[in-house]
Amino acid sequence: MFPVLSRPGLALISALALTACHGATPVPTPEPTLAPVAGYVTDLPRFEAYIATHPTPAEFARVYPDVQLVLPGQMATKELRFNNSRYFAELDAQGRIVGGKFK
Repeated sequence: MFPVLSRPGLALISALALTACHGATPVPTPEPTLAPVAGYVTDLPRFEAYIATHPTPAEFARVYPDVQLVLPGQMATKELRFNNSRYFAELDAQGRIVGGKFK
């Protein structure tokens, strides 16, 4: 048979349970995902802020699907574009985009 607890006893057990849960590791919240940007890059400050987050090439392609991403070592034509439609990326050791330029 289970012992019957008084109200003060229940209050103490509840307080201990809440204290134990308070030290638990919080569940990480996912980072907000950016909606894809249609067309070529026209908002350069927004684009530069996005590059500052060091996205992967796959993330870049998802957010800027209409911009051709040229990675180091990839061959590209020498045509001159003035519409920010082709970005030559610089990568860090982990393969994340850390900078680059439009050509």
